[in-house]
Amino acid sequence: MTTWTVGDLTVHRVDEVPLPPATGPWLLPDATPDLVAGQDWLRPHFADGDGVLCLDSHSFAFTAGGLRVLVDTGIGNGKQRANPAWHDLDTDYLRRLTAAGFPPDSVDLVILTHLHADHVGWNTREVNGAWVPTFPHARYLTSRVEREFWAGYAMDEARAQMFRDSVIPVQEAGLLDLVDVPAEGVEVAPDLRLVPTPGHTPGHLAVELTSRGRTALITGDCVHHPVQLAHPGIGACVDIDPVRSEASRRGLLDALAGTDTLLLGTHFAPPTAGRVIAHEGAYRLAPTPADSP
Repeated sequence: MTTWTVGDLTVHRVDEVPLPPATGPWLLPDATPDLVAGQDWLRPHFADGDGVLCLDSHSFAFTAGGLRVLVDTGIGNGKQRANPAWHDLDTDYLRRLTAAGFPPDSVDLVILTHLHADHVGWNTREVNGAWVPTFPHARYLTSRVEREFWAGYAMDEARAQMFRDSVIPVQEAGLLDLVDVPAEGVEVAPDLRLVPTPGHTPGHLAVELTSRGRTALITGDCVHHPVQLAHPGIGACVDIDPVRSEASRRGLLDALAGTDTLLLGTHFAPPTAGRVIAHEGAYRLAPTPADSP
């Protein structure tokens, strides 16, 4: 079980699946093997000896303000997806979530940093041929800007399918809450704040936890991989607004550099977490070991 202590909070990483090696070149095409090789601190955890990026799909779970919280829900099982790496998965994610102490019926709040397929998949599971909310007693929360953007977006069939099986059922069950997130962020529970980091999607959020003077921040897809600390100009091929995405990333990293804030990467391979340090006009991640079992 992988956990980090943040004041009185314990943050659990709940693994879903490692992403295949082809993910890096597709997702971050400017992170070439030569560029990655020039950052020796990325090896061996975040890249291999050939400069291939390592990425994961996982969630974070914790209890804050008396609420049992899950941030992002991964790819999901049995979902029909255009991306072969995400198509029709069969993982034991729910068993791992339960082993971490968060059985689905116990979750109070699901925070969705944005509405992409690899962040909403376990919103639902299939029961008797229908997609039903996996966390029936939870409120599912995302940015109002995010939901309204996609409501007016001309979706291709693959994205429309994702909304049909992983977003619309939650909405129709009356469990989806849309939150207005001002520039300074908004507290949604004690110790828990949403921070706007738009660009990857218009309503993208990061999630900040604070307890007893300690702080952690969950990136979502504002930062996909630690190579973007060394090269913040590297964006994802699926960024809706690349210029705004870069500005959000640079602003976030600048605010965190040299602080004790624990950065928790939503797609960072183990060790997943660390402190941001300034380095030669950009940044590095100083990994923070997980708590000992």
